[in-house]
Amino acid sequence: MLVIRLTPIGKKKNIKYRIVVAPARSKLTGKPIAMLGTPDKYDAKALADWIKKGAQPSLKIRQLCKIS
Repeated sequence: MLVIRLTPIGKKKNIKYRIVVAPARSKLTGKPIAMLGTPDKYDAKALADWIKKGAQPSLKIRQLCKIS
């Protein structure tokens, strides 16, 4: 199963996040299948395509992207 979630990047006290598509059982910092952007700027079309393909957005992604 694929999940759309936030993954941390950057240094310990300067963490930024990316929206990625990854297998559900992979590590949080593991290699993603696709990168969709940051919470500020993301590709809404690509996000919708991945959801159509069956990827499940996490709760935080649902809140940030206003997905019902």
